[in-house]
Amino acid sequence: MQVNTRQKLITCILPCGIAFPVMEKLKQEKAIITATINYARGMGKLTPLAYRGVGEQTEKEILQLVIPAERGDEIFEYIYITADINRPHGGIIYMSTLQMATPFVLPDLPGEE
Repeated sequence: MQVNTRQKLITCILPCGIAFPVMEKLKQEKAIITATINYARGMGKLTPLAYRGVGEQTEKEILQLVIPAERGDEIFEYIYITADINRPHGGIIYMSTLQMATPFVLPDLPGEE
């Protein structure tokens, strides 16, 4: 089993509809294929929905990717710009160091692209 010790985990919590286009651009422009998307519900502390009461939540997308540590700052900045996180209610992005990660490689099946 191969273990990688110099890896970073980038996590983005984004508004609905943003994560998949960002993941496609990461694959096409940066050759990053180690990403996943999960879904959650939540509300920001300073959003209009926060003052309407419990139960008024919006759907969020959680984009996570594991990358080599030396590409961490480059990919972080790329996602920050591509996902338009710098706008109000644009989401959150953070990066953390992983102690270790193991690659998950799918077999190359004939006839697949």
